[in-house]
Amino acid sequence: MFYTYLGFFGFTLFVIFYTTYKLRKDKFTTSKGYFLAGKSLTGPIIAGSMILTNISTEHLIGMNGSSYKNGIIIIAWEVTSAIALVIAAIYFIPKFIKMGLTTIPEFLERRFDGVIRSVVAFLLMSSFVITLLPIVLYSGAINIESVFDFSEMFNISKGQSLIYTVLIIGVIGSLYAIFGGLKAVAYSDSLNGIGLMLGGLLIPIIALYQIGNGDMFSGLSTVYNFAPDKFDIIGKPDSVLPFSVLFTGLMINQLYFWGMNQAIIQRAFGAKNLVEAQKGLIYTGILKLFVPAIIVLPGLIAYYYFQDQYYETPDLIYPMLVKKVLPTYLFGFFAAVILGAVLSTFNSVLNSASTIFCLDIYKKIIDKNASDEKLVRYGKISSVVLAIIAIAVAPMVAYAPEGLYQLLQELNGIFFIPISSIIIAGIFFKQINTKGAKAGLFFGFTFYILTTFILNLDIHFVHLWGIEFLLNFIIMFLVSKVYPSKENMHYYKEKDIEEKSWSKVKPYGFILVFLTILIYVLLS
Repeated sequence: MFYTYLGFFGFTLFVIFYTTYKLRKDKFTTSKGYFLAGKSLTGPIIAGSMILTNISTEHLIGMNGSSYKNGIIIIAWEVTSAIALVIAAIYFIPKFIKMGLTTIPEFLERRFDGVIRSVVAFLLMSSFVITLLPIVLYSGAINIESVFDFSEMFNISKGQSLIYTVLIIGVIGSLYAIFGGLKAVAYSDSLNGIGLMLGGLLIPIIALYQIGNGDMFSGLSTVYNFAPDKFDIIGKPDSVLPFSVLFTGLMINQLYFWGMNQAIIQRAFGAKNLVEAQKGLIYTGILKLFVPAIIVLPGLIAYYYFQDQYYETPDLIYPMLVKKVLPTYLFGFFAAVILGAVLSTFNSVLNSASTIFCLDIYKKIIDKNASDEKLVRYGKISSVVLAIIAIAVAPMVAYAPEGLYQLLQELNGIFFIPISSIIIAGIFFKQINTKGAKAGLFFGFTFYILTTFILNLDIHFVHLWGIEFLLNFIIMFLVSKVYPSKENMHYYKEKDIEEKSWSKVKPYGFILVFLTILIYVLLS
């Protein structure tokens, strides 16, 4: 147990001291410095922070649990992200940076009006603290509890242990976001990202080495031959992720998440310039093609070990695999990696939520003349309040029937699709006016809740995303035509900011898209 604690505290303290050292000369007294890291982030730092904001224990536990139960088809959530990142790097981020944006809702005010900005800001904050953060905290607590077994150590129930662990993780994660702003988040994310890649890869490497008696490729062949159906990437129509969803709602979700989601795109807004922002997005796309080795392959290996033993509780499978294959002296390091993955997502999303509250709600509605110092102070206060809400909600996500990751995606649809439709309308369609955008936002929000959670239609929720997206646009065009704007419609204008694009963004983007398609060809 000594080595477990040594590895855990050693890596955790190293990340804290490194981040503190890197920020020793920074003063976070301005909103630009606190919320946008002083516009100082480079491509590798952006990519590291983006991937860690995205990949956390809801992926390690949720996606591995889903691949154990459903097979490799769930890889679609990951590899198609590369295509969305290419589109975001070429089309979205140049527009946003040339507009000098700090938040996504700010774009909606410049394109439509302040009401839409405030409504979307509220919806985004809700999506962060009611869906994403609680699931991240709870899945992280499951993993930490599996390593240290606090319930047995302190003679309490598993449920109590998970609640206490959620509380501790939430408090630690809040401290990063509250006292260091985006820059502290980004630097700690980069180190934790290296740890996650190393720690995450250890699990399938050791497992395949053991299964193949010293030969990893033999081990992989053994796992494949044990259940070849699990390795077919083309999802059947009645599966948890049919192949057809790639052509309906999945890519819309990916475009929103990687090109319009404040928690992700805020890292690009904090870039030194457009070139570094585009590099960050492309580097993230490259990493997304390798991430399935950490969050999909272990689930397939777990099926070889456990068969259908945990079919009804797939979210337990990853901790079980870790305990089975990882040497005890590496438990501490792995637990630190897990904690880092949880903290990175938690503090990143918390920072984005407080940014939205301060700049899109507080400064626009409550105190329009608020100083930078006041905004930073309220950014810290809002982080505390939002963290408390997320911690309180976290225990309620237990026992998700299809697993934590599937639950997360279903809940995300409430917010992502209606918001993405009005942003895309605002960027590409001048014909859509403010009334049309409001109608589309209201319709999309109501339609998805009604069809998914009340009527329980026998249609896959990702297909519903695609249907909703099309209906949103029909509504927006119709309302805009029937109720034309009396005033001259104000279409967004880019600021006079000289920003050159990265010369290699399109060639590298083409390679990424080609590799994504190649993965489907090879695994089909």
